[in-house]
Amino acid sequence: MTHLWVRAEQRPNEERVGLSPTGAAALIKAGIRVTVEQSSVRAVPIDGYRAAGCEIVAENLWPKAPADAIIFGLKELPEDGTPLTHRHIMFGHAYKGQPAGRVLLQRFKAGGGSLYDLEYLVDETGRRVAAFGYWAGYAGAAVSLKCWAAQQRGELAGPVRQYGGKDALLADLRAEMAQMGRPRAIVIGALGRVGKGASDLCAALDVAVTKWDMAETASGGPFPQILDHEIFLNAILARPGCPVFVPETALTAPRKLTVIGDIACDPTSEFSPIKVYDRVTDWDAPALRVAEQPPLDVTAIDNLPSMLPVESSEDYAAQLLPSLLTLSDLDAGVWGRAMAEFKRHSAGL
Repeated sequence: MTHLWVRAEQRPNEERVGLSPTGAAALIKAGIRVTVEQSSVRAVPIDGYRAAGCEIVAENLWPKAPADAIIFGLKELPEDGTPLTHRHIMFGHAYKGQPAGRVLLQRFKAGGGSLYDLEYLVDETGRRVAAFGYWAGYAGAAVSLKCWAAQQRGELAGPVRQYGGKDALLADLRAEMAQMGRPRAIVIGALGRVGKGASDLCAALDVAVTKWDMAETASGGPFPQILDHEIFLNAILARPGCPVFVPETALTAPRKLTVIGDIACDPTSEFSPIKVYDRVTDWDAPALRVAEQPPLDVTAIDNLPSMLPVESSEDYAAQLLPSLLTLSDLDAGVWGRAMAEFKRHSAGL
């Protein structure tokens, strides 16, 4: 029997989950055994999983799970260097030249385990079958506006937090931006899920948005128009051939740009389209100041959808469920394609 083990997230400020109680019930009905760890932070209460018929176990017990269990989580595992013996479903961030990614792949090699990277679960056309993109864009635009509002007060943005829902987030932003004008934003990748989320947040707060996508960036750059907007929101994943949107020269060029929201958030990748910063930011310190007079702050939080953990979890879990229902055949479909990527990137380690 296929056994899916849903682990507790161990990363700070991570309350999401990739399987809902309704989805768990559907998996059990399909003959898949489902174990769910207790969690002190998960936004979805454990009682729903218990009522669905899941086995409930202690938090962070996954290293001792049966050898045939498939461990399912969202964000990174603890970076303790231990060999990984299980099959894991998660966002690995390991295939784009990230230094930590090579370490992760070496841990899988040492333990004989394997990775089904959620970013590489794709259909026959190469399109991802499930993504947090919309809510990443929504939250990324929100944090970028918080950075801009802090600048208007002569400050650097302070800590950000989770919200019970988007209405609470919007109310907080309206209060913070009260008596302020509105910046102009440019979104690159506006036709994708991330870009739509970012654009919708801006529209809800009366922020004018210039929407760019592949047609507007096909020339390969340079793109001086970006510097004529107060906020730039990047919704394009780093990948080979990606144009540079903000070169290092932007730090000293004349500009109106004061906030970059790198929602795609891959600064350590050699393919990053934003060359003015080199590390992610976090919930406690969301803004990295890279220039002064005028200020230029970069925000690049890599688990943005967890700002709205209930809505983003429900949305993602519904998208992913059809693929989870095919877990009994890991050699075919989305799972077979994800395994091919793992083997390709692990070769030569």
